[in-house]
Amino acid sequence: MSDGVEAGIEATVTWRPMREADLPIVAALEQASHAAPWTQGNFRDAFAAGYGTLVGELDFNVVAYGVLMLSPGEAQLLNLTVAAPTRRRGLGRRLLRRLLADAMSLGAEQCFLEVRESNHAAIALYLREGFAPVARRVGYYPAPAGASRREDALVMRRHLGRDAHG
Repeated sequence: MSDGVEAGIEATVTWRPMREADLPIVAALEQASHAAPWTQGNFRDAFAAGYGTLVGELDFNVVAYGVLMLSPGEAQLLNLTVAAPTRRRGLGRRLLRRLLADAMSLGAEQCFLEVRESNHAAIALYLREGFAPVARRVGYYPAPAGASRREDALVMRRHLGRDAHG
């Protein structure tokens, strides 16, 4: 989509920390978006562990969310999801950039993530945003429906800070 359309939707999205009340809709979006979705309990555990969370609302509906785990000097992006009807409008990039800015403000020097090798759209986004592949986790993800073998994960890393991309 054009930058004007992306700017238009971005201007109407409200970003805020995820709340307990968001969990049913976030879990439903997760179920609709992923072959091995997180449960409400997984999101509740993320809250309990103090992970960073962010949701984007459009017309009072949650359309994007992310979960970021911080540890000394680094962050790990655990979940970044955009609802299907609002994909390809720049929300994933905006959400990723917001989470990375939060990580940098809290002292992270690098960020890691894992992504299914078949998720070409996500891999392309991460590459454009300065992530680079650093490893492969063989058989990391459960087999997608109809597949007989587990799927590998691509581990990616991005350095954060003044000299980093973005």
